[in-house]
Amino acid sequence: MPIDPSKTAVVLIEYQNDFTSEGGALHGAVEPVMESTGMLDKTARLVAAARQAGATIVHAPITFAPGFGELADHPYGILKGVVDSTAFVKGSWGAEIIDELAPQEGDIVVEGKRGLDTFATTNLDFILRARGITTIALSGFLTNCCVESTMRTGYEKGYQVVTLSDCVAATSPEEHDNAIRFDYPMFSQPMSADEFTAAVAGERETVDASRGS
Repeated sequence: MPIDPSKTAVVLIEYQNDFTSEGGALHGAVEPVMESTGMLDKTARLVAAARQAGATIVHAPITFAPGFGELADHPYGILKGVVDSTAFVKGSWGAEIIDELAPQEGDIVVEGKRGLDTFATTNLDFILRARGITTIALSGFLTNCCVESTMRTGYEKGYQVVTLSDCVAATSPEEHDNAIRFDYPMFSQPMSADEFTAAVAGERETVDASRGS
C-alpha cells in the first residue's frame, strides 16, 4: 500500500492517563495487552517518524463533564463502565493526554468525542477533508471498540484506512487478537508500527528524490 505522508493522518485515539498510566481508572484492564505489544513506545516512535515525514498527527481524546450529563440516564455496555469508574472527566489528570504523546505544534486535537466512533461527535471528517487527507492510520484504545468503530466509519467514508496492529490495546488478549485477525482486514489494511514507519519514510524519500532531480 503506497502511503503519501502529505495526505496521511495518524489518529491517536484516547492516549489518556485513565487508560495508559499507573493509577488510571481503566489502566488495569488494558495493561496486560499494552505490555504484550509495547504499544506506547512503538506509538511514540511512529508518531515522531510520521511527523518528520510530513504526516498530520491527530489526537482524539474522549472527555465528559462531571456527572456524565452528555450520556443517557442509564448507560449500558462499555459506556456504563466509563461512568462507573468515573473515567475521562474533563479537567482531571485521568483525562489528560500522556506526556509521551503530548500534542506538538502543527498537531490537531479534535474536540467532542463522547462515544465510540471518533467521527460521530467531532469534526474529524471536516478537518481531514479540508487538509486533503486520504489515508488515516488508527491507533489507541480499545482495539475492538473505539478503534474498530472509527475504522469502520473511515472505510464507509472512503478513506484508505490503516490499522496499526501493535499500537492498539483491548481489555483481553482474546478481544484484541480476534479484532485484528477477523475484523480489521475487512475494513482496513493492518500494519505494524515498523511497516507503517517504513512505508511513510520510503514515500517521503521518493518524493524528495524526485524533487531533487
